[in-house]
Amino acid sequence: MSAADLSRLRVVFASPRRLPKARELDGRVVVLDIAFASEGLGKGFRKTTGKFITQLGDRLARWVDHHDHPAHPEFADDPRFVLATKAEHGACPEMIDEELVRDTGPVDTVVAHFDLDGLYAAVKWILGGREPYPGADDDARAVDTRIGPVGPEATAIDKALRAHYRDEVLKQRIIRYLVEGLKPGPEREAIAKAAADYDRMAARSVAIADSYAVEGELAVVSVPGGAGDFDKTELLLLGQKLATVAVVVDGGNVSIAAPFDSGLNFVDLLDLGGGMPTRVNVPRKRLDDSLAKIRAALDARSSSASESVEPSE
Repeated sequence: MSAADLSRLRVVFASPRRLPKARELDGRVVVLDIAFASEGLGKGFRKTTGKFITQLGDRLARWVDHHDHPAHPEFADDPRFVLATKAEHGACPEMIDEELVRDTGPVDTVVAHFDLDGLYAAVKWILGGREPYPGADDDARAVDTRIGPVGPEATAIDKALRAHYRDEVLKQRIIRYLVEGLKPGPEREAIAKAAADYDRMAARSVAIADSYAVEGELAVVSVPGGAGDFDKTELLLLGQKLATVAVVVDGGNVSIAAPFDSGLNFVDLLDLGGGMPTRVNVPRKRLDDSLAKIRAALDARSSSASESVEPSE
């Protein structure tokens, strides 16, 4: 597949709980970086992901994803599904290679997650399993795990997407920019402008972070009404500089995050039934229960670490 195929191939952006209608997707479909819907939130797997898979039927050519989910074993014998855990693959693009794209055959639609990881996966598929630039896979992994350095192209694109994650036109421009070889022009200018908007949002996140309340390895902040535009990912990362676990309460939603290498698994701990182990969202009504379980897990981890330390001679 070449860059010339971009005009023919349709790229649709989605999330685990906001999937497109199968009947509105053209021809053979590839799904990239879309996690199976969590069992503990919303309608769950059967009424969302499972329904979508059934409706696509034979038109589903391949599903590639790297998010933990208890339903993965059900698809182990279906070659269309290339599934891994976050620990096995920190990002989706590294799971895609030329052989996989070639063996899948021609497709008409790519359904991809709307973050950098998903867009990079879509671009790599369009390019026949090749990176849009050297080190793109490493950039996607670093952005998705927040571990390691991120190159300048991915830094700008990540900022642009975080500032304008609902902007479908911007996402398509980013796809075109990457597929066509990172050329100067209107696409690059649009990315730079959107990235500048992020810098202003990040400054607001820093101001909100001053209100974090830290208790041991737990940092919690409630976003005040009328806080303006801020970046939740940045706010969570700022919280992780203060404690192992950062919790952001924003209206009816609670976001919880810990470093990728923390060893914590909120999906299991909070019985969410799928997702990214170290970053999850729960309804506001589950805040107290979630905090209690997290505190218990942190206490247990601390006790275990203390017991494993050999006494000095």
